[in-house]
Amino acid sequence: MKIAVPAETEGGEPRVAATPDTVKRLTGLGAEVSVEAGAGMRAGIPDADFAAAGARVGNGAAVKDADIVLKVRRPSKSEVAGYKPGALVIGILDPYGNDTALAELAAARVAAFSMELLPRITRAQSMDVLSSQANLAGYRAVIDASAEFGRALPMMMTAAGTVPAARIFVMGAGVAGLQAIATARRLGAIVTATDVRPAAKEQVESLGAKFVAVEDEEFKQAETAGGYAKEMSKEYQAKQAGLVAAHIAKQDIVITTALIPGRPAPKLISAAMVQSMKPGSVIVDLAVERGGNVEGAKPGEVAEVKGVKIAGYLNVPGRLAATSSSLYAKNLFAFVELLIDKEKKLNVPWDDEIVKATLLTRDGAVVHPNFQKKT
Repeated sequence: MKIAVPAETEGGEPRVAATPDTVKRLTGLGAEVSVEAGAGMRAGIPDADFAAAGARVGNGAAVKDADIVLKVRRPSKSEVAGYKPGALVIGILDPYGNDTALAELAAARVAAFSMELLPRITRAQSMDVLSSQANLAGYRAVIDASAEFGRALPMMMTAAGTVPAARIFVMGAGVAGLQAIATARRLGAIVTATDVRPAAKEQVESLGAKFVAVEDEEFKQAETAGGYAKEMSKEYQAKQAGLVAAHIAKQDIVITTALIPGRPAPKLISAAMVQSMKPGSVIVDLAVERGGNVEGAKPGEVAEVKGVKIAGYLNVPGRLAATSSSLYAKNLFAFVELLIDKEKKLNVPWDDEIVKATLLTRDGAVVHPNFQKKT
């Protein structure tokens, strides 16, 4: 069984799909691991560390002979053309709205697994790339906001006077939002948060933040069986927007994290709300790659509107490449472990619910029901 870890070719992606620790674990499962030279450099992992862990390191990752290819981002058409038919390609493949790319994966006759499609079940928690990466994004959002804010976050009582605590509002209390709340609290800010899911209220309050929401009947039903937020009615959105607008005007920092899988990011902050904030205030939009939660956010830039900064950093987990690679590699190892039997042979359990939920293409076809073309 041969496993290849190529360097990421998409510009700006510093993460890597394996670490020396997971290389050791994979070789322990009977795999021969090949890592492309330089693949881990931007995540702080030199080639020598991979070699010491038992990987073969070279100018290519031996992908043409690999049974499994581990990736962070979806491979390009030219990359996948070099994979052997039947190879398993595992990564964050971003299938939504990318029909052409899925067709290319199918045409290459690889079995492509998209890790962001994992079912939310207990058995899959150790493989949950969305949670591991979102957790770091929430942390980094507060650090980035603090850097742009240019003022202290905690209250400080000094001989020269008292510095008031910064007010931070977190919109969306999923994994990223909860970590943002926890980080902001640790740094001494006064934190409030909102979410359309009723279960989020208790989670927010358990972290010491105040919950802000219109708690009507629609709010009480606003969560899917899978634990995601439902898209709310226009009427509810209007009521919530009114409450939030008044609240935002009093904040120093706002962090938005709202995403619904497969859909454009909902607009949470209008231009008028941005302009209601004090000059020097900061907004961090973690949904900017999906269209953004904030009107005026620009992907990859820190925009400024009448003195209010709107940070639209791309690939926020990648801004902590060493840590995010470590967690991501462990997620992938847990998934690969599922595909190997007790005899240390690659033996994909095609009927397993985790395998079926993540499998996009196989035997030359797009097989995931959510991404097959409608006839």
